[in-house]
Amino acid sequence: MNLKSFRSDHGTLHSMIGTDFNELTIAAKNLANHTFTLTGLGFGTSVLEWVASIAAIYLLVLDRTNWKTNMLTSLLIPYIFFSAPSLIFGIFRGEIGKWIAFVAVIVQLFFPKHAKEYLELPVALVLIAVVAPNLIAGTFRDSWIGLAICLGIGCYLLQEHIRASGGFRNAFTKPNGISNTVGIICLVVFPVWALIF
Repeated sequence: MNLKSFRSDHGTLHSMIGTDFNELTIAAKNLANHTFTLTGLGFGTSVLEWVASIAAIYLLVLDRTNWKTNMLTSLLIPYIFFSAPSLIFGIFRGEIGKWIAFVAVIVQLFFPKHAKEYLELPVALVLIAVVAPNLIAGTFRDSWIGLAICLGIGCYLLQEHIRASGGFRNAFTKPNGISNTVGIICLVVFPVWALIF
């Protein structure tokens, strides 16, 4: 083997390794870019899921206190059921939820005077979470069907709130209308975002 042949082979080998490293760099950049894009959208959906659930609970509490509204707040129970984050839903679907449901049923059966009216809907939510079949609690809840139900409930509550307020402008100008309107808009934004992304 002569020196000239060795240099040309070495140069070819060096350029091939350089090309391979360039291709690996491009592949790593694409992987990082795609991972960030997918995680970013998933992170946004997760945050909106938490915001929508908190908004639904806020509206439920708000209606059960002094700020009575004309909304059909019992629709918030299936909304929370279908939109609750998996962490919270898993807690209520597990042993803790079973104990809460058990105590609630015992109190309602044996001490009906001590069962408060404002606890009926939260207890109903826990009971539904505990006894719902896996088809509903797993399959429908984690699919577009649950999101479509949430979207329908959110749109209906927004329409009813605007009608009860006397128009869209009044929904934002009444003293307690702003908080209700923002909460209901959060109920609509989450399923729309999740269905699109």
